[in-house]
Amino acid sequence: MSAEKVESAPPSADKHHAAFFRQSGWLMIANIAAGAMSWAVHLLNKKIPDAEYSIFGALLMVAACVPVLPLQMVFAQQSAMALATNRVRQLAGVVRLTWLCLFGLWAVAALAVLVFRGPIISRWQLPGAAALCVTLLTVLVSLWWPMFTGLLQGRQDFFWMGWSLIIGGAGRILVAAVLVLGFAGGATAMMMGAMIGIGAMAGIACWRTRDLWALRSEPFDVKESLGQIVPLMLGFGACQFLFTSDTIFAKAFFSGDAMKPYVAAGTLSRALLWAVFPLAAVMFPKLVHGQAKSEKTNLFWIVVLGTGALAICGMLGLWLLGPWVVKLVYKSGDVGKTMRLIPWYAGAMVPLALANVLVNDLLARARFRVVPAMVVLAVAYGYALVHVLHRFPGRLEVVLQTLGAFNFLLLAICVWFTFLRPQSKVTNPQS
Repeated sequence: MSAEKVESAPPSADKHHAAFFRQSGWLMIANIAAGAMSWAVHLLNKKIPDAEYSIFGALLMVAACVPVLPLQMVFAQQSAMALATNRVRQLAGVVRLTWLCLFGLWAVAALAVLVFRGPIISRWQLPGAAALCVTLLTVLVSLWWPMFTGLLQGRQDFFWMGWSLIIGGAGRILVAAVLVLGFAGGATAMMMGAMIGIGAMAGIACWRTRDLWALRSEPFDVKESLGQIVPLMLGFGACQFLFTSDTIFAKAFFSGDAMKPYVAAGTLSRALLWAVFPLAAVMFPKLVHGQAKSEKTNLFWIVVLGTGALAICGMLGLWLLGPWVVKLVYKSGDVGKTMRLIPWYAGAMVPLALANVLVNDLLARARFRVVPAMVVLAVAYGYALVHVLHRFPGRLEVVLQTLGAFNFLLLAICVWFTFLRPQSKVTNPQS
């Protein structure tokens, strides 16, 4: 397979606003369809005990804490840059080396978890080791999926990026439904559905990008690559930590029955972000490609306004229609407890959605000075959550107030580095 046969970045016509709206619109449809099918998995909560459902929610957040967003954005940036600068063979070397390293790290972590499975099962109130093993396999495919999805995103193959999401969502609900309804499964069965769904997305993305990572590789500058990869991992990792970690922290302090409304509120509120993420996802590789080619674009303001409008409308809709949605998906007795949390949870997602757009813009333009501040904020958030959970036992809404406060701080930091901090001239590392 020759480098000349590799699909290049889309032509300049794709930079027009019509192309942007078409691509982001398709991704939005795919995200909503996939999200609806993934959300439908939660309908199965009526068929399993409340404690099993809270275990599923916590295990799902373990998989969600895999650096999916950082890995995807790293490979979106690397592939967009490689295609713009005709360095695809170097990209192939980066992909294969990262693939092996991630598997090695996962193997070490999995061995440690299995060695200490007794205390973990006891602390998390798990039904047995099977749930832990399925979660470990889910984590493995969750490490591989963003790598290849990032390659799809970087080459702007949004058509198959969307279809991989839809097929993965369908696989998740079908497997989970068969195991729960046909074999009386619980949290482990629902995690099996998640593993199959994510694995399907990884397989499709891997197949569609084989012409990038299967090339004969050329040597690449490791130091130069790390200079781009590490800030992206840390920056997007901080965002993902703020997005997903609250459920894991809270699960260690609350029983399964108490966590069910929290998991329900989180599932519905996070859907706001999945609805608006496609705008930033389409914008990111275009900005990277434009930076490499010294081209200008005004997509940033379109994405900011679109994200803000959609997130606020979604939040208000959830506040108004929340009782009906909760009653549809969960048991009638869950409505009151869940609705007490949803205003705080949904409100905390709006500043995070806007901050995500600014982070995508800053990191796509290699303005990495924002990263240390984001990392410090994420560490402070983790410390604050532990303190709050100890200081206010039984007060789940205080956890969400803490989440909202730190999301606003993240937005303020991003606004400062985007608009107020003097910009230093960025040198294209690939030039």
